[in-house]
Amino acid sequence: MDLTEDELVATLRRVLSGRDPRVLVGPGDDAAVVESGAGNLVLTTDMLVEGVHFDRSITSARDLGYKSIAVNVSDVAAMAASPRYAMASLALSEAVDSAWVVELYGGMLEASAEYALSLVGGDLSRADRVVVAVAVTGEVASHMEVRRGGARVGDAIVVTGALGAAAAGLLLARAEPPRVASALGEAWAHGLLRAHFRPVARVGEGQTLAQAGATAMMDISDGLALDLSRLCSESDVGARVRVGTLPVAEGVREAAALLGADPLQLVLSGGEDYELLATLDAGAVEGARRELDVRFGVGLTVVGEIIQEGLVEVGEDGHERRLEPKGWDHFDRN
Repeated sequence: MDLTEDELVATLRRVLSGRDPRVLVGPGDDAAVVESGAGNLVLTTDMLVEGVHFDRSITSARDLGYKSIAVNVSDVAAMAASPRYAMASLALSEAVDSAWVVELYGGMLEASAEYALSLVGGDLSRADRVVVAVAVTGEVASHMEVRRGGARVGDAIVVTGALGAAAAGLLLARAEPPRVASALGEAWAHGLLRAHFRPVARVGEGQTLAQAGATAMMDISDGLALDLSRLCSESDVGARVRVGTLPVAEGVREAAALLGADPLQLVLSGGEDYELLATLDAGAVEGARRELDVRFGVGLTVVGEIIQEGLVEVGEDGHERRLEPKGWDHFDRN
């Protein structure tokens, strides 16, 4: 690092200052103070750790900054809330300089503008690798938050958008350049890479699903199969997923064929889709689908139904088998 901590803080204060009149005390004090609106406060936090969540050799500082905000906003969206404020704590290694950090904050500010939240401060430390820890607060009207624990037997299981793009994009980013050179000029490849580096948080979509009566909801960060198992565990129910109905993102099959991967596993277990997984009364699905299409141009797909117990996968051959709850697990040693 080519600046002292105080010098870097002063630089970042200049970057962040004067952006939101609701901020009474911004970066530089012991804590931020913001005006609070009506409703319930929602708080979430996420860490991105170098070597675990990102590789600086393939991830730009700006993209990393953008993603660090977006993944937190996605958690807020999954509660049907609106994001309001963010704080970012950084552990920085000797391998990065102040220009890299400012670019990181540029990405954070870009995402903050996208989701109408304010970045109001944080903390800095030294470490042997880069760690970006972001906390976001949001607001939701009283009793309007949607939790993981409300799914009921007979509910439809729905997902927004399409799945597998981020996992396929990561495969492309990590592949040897000669192997993927012919594909990188294709629109589908650009879409997959963007899905990995610039995820979209479904804020308005989450609120629309809540208004449609969603009984349970969460974002798909660790893979559909694993996250669905978590929703079912919280709701004390089971699920039947119909493989033939899963919405596969454009380019996933092409990338899988190019790189020798299984497209179904990218969709079920790849992770980092940041689409919303929800349960709805079957009679409410069509209205919610129309609303999402009209307001956001985003699809809503029924991928199964809630059952009494167990996780079941129905193959395209019609045969049922156990759905393995595989996905991203920080502490899985297999």
